[in-house]
Amino acid sequence: MTDPIVKDSNGTPLKDGDSVTLIKDLKVKGTSETIKRGTLVKNIRLNGNPGEIECNTKQVKGLVLKTEFLKKA
Repeated sequence: MTDPIVKDSNGTPLKDGDSVTLIKDLKVKGTSETIKRGTLVKNIRLNGNPGEIECNTKQVKGLVLKTEFLKKA
């Protein structure tokens, strides 16, 4: 079985360790934090789901983001 291809909002393939930029302000569930548009997220991890990535930001650790709100940096 092959791993699913994970793509950003522009259709660019993503891989472990890539950096991405948010294209929309996102509220983080369970906190009062909002991650602003244009935030650079480094060293992403793929989790096997083609529509999601795992990452850490300065504000929140262990975050799962939908790829529709990201573009490769």
